[in-house]
Amino acid sequence: MASGSVIAKRYFAALQARELDAALACWRPGAVERLIGQGELVAPDGVREYLTALFDAFPDFSFELIDTTTQRERCSVRWRASGTFAGPGSFQGLRANGRSITIEGCDVLEVAEDQIVAGTVYLDRGEVARQLGLLPPAASAAERRLTTVVNLRTGARRALYGGEPRAIAAGVWLLRGWITRHMNVYLIEHEGGVMVYDAGAAAMGPAIRAAAVRLGGIRGVVLGHADCDHRGGAAALGVPVHCHARERSAAQSASPYRDYWNLGLLRGWARPVYPRLLAAWDGGALEVAGTLDEGDLVAGFRVLHLPGHAPGLIALYREQDGLALVSDLIYTIDPETGFGNAAHVPHPAFNYDTEQARESIRRLAALRPSVVWPGHGKPVSGPDVELQMQRAAVAAVR
Repeated sequence: MASGSVIAKRYFAALQARELDAALACWRPGAVERLIGQGELVAPDGVREYLTALFDAFPDFSFELIDTTTQRERCSVRWRASGTFAGPGSFQGLRANGRSITIEGCDVLEVAEDQIVAGTVYLDRGEVARQLGLLPPAASAAERRLTTVVNLRTGARRALYGGEPRAIAAGVWLLRGWITRHMNVYLIEHEGGVMVYDAGAAAMGPAIRAAAVRLGGIRGVVLGHADCDHRGGAAALGVPVHCHARERSAAQSASPYRDYWNLGLLRGWARPVYPRLLAAWDGGALEVAGTLDEGDLVAGFRVLHLPGHAPGLIALYREQDGLALVSDLIYTIDPETGFGNAAHVPHPAFNYDTEQARESIRRLAALRPSVVWPGHGKPVSGPDVELQMQRAAVAAVR
């Protein structure tokens, strides 16, 4: 039985000689070759199709082995290749442009019974793109201009969907995002990373993940409730999601709508707008890892079940400093215009039970919190937080 090195050298010799049948004979039928960043090829037909297209695009394509490293049935082959993109064939959708390339790569081949049974190809696709003219030359003025454009786009995206988190209390950060920057996501220090409380809109997912990475990474997500503008970013985070048991079905639903919503209660001009907003905010159905209820502890906060706006709305309350994170227990913005205003009960168009929502606001007020941070807009703060919350409970809907 030949060693992995012998089979690998036989394979590359056949490629260099353009003897495709001999090269393909080195592969076990059904074996998979992974091209990192491109996809997978199944031998023999997939490998034949790829190599035929490659040689058709680069008629003088040639391989040079730099070195091989063999360990048991695995052989790593470092190679150098060169060729002219002369055609007549195209290459990954590009027309032949006459450019020459010289690249290095590495194949890691698994060999059994004198055949390749699996392969992985590592190649700097960015360098290939640069040599083919898809990217500007390194350190060129064109590359600097491209970098400027990318940085401007990054800055605009951060401005729209969330950038740097802001510390609002010991071990708690606020990330504001979406186009109007009125969606609040909270990062709470926990086990060397952070717990995320509410996840904003879907477009905020990358910003949440990036902010959390700088703080040690995400340990999990707690949904204050499962409305689409609070669960939206969670789908992109890839971590366990927790919510109240009465929010589980909504969190797991593919629909951005709640069955008790009544958009007919909105002003006429807002009614056709909101369906589009809801679809844009939502990130889709979530898998719920577990549920939380009254009295549970999350990263040093006590869970409060405060139903009304949603049947399973939960707030997080930290008794040591009176900090309350309350999702949509209250609004401090007008949901139709996005303008800020005094704390008030959420709009009945989106409430499960408005009177129950008022009672939940009163219950939180009785705890005499020092500051109340909602799911949207500014906090309720100052020397009279309890009074402001009492007023919010009786305020007319705005």
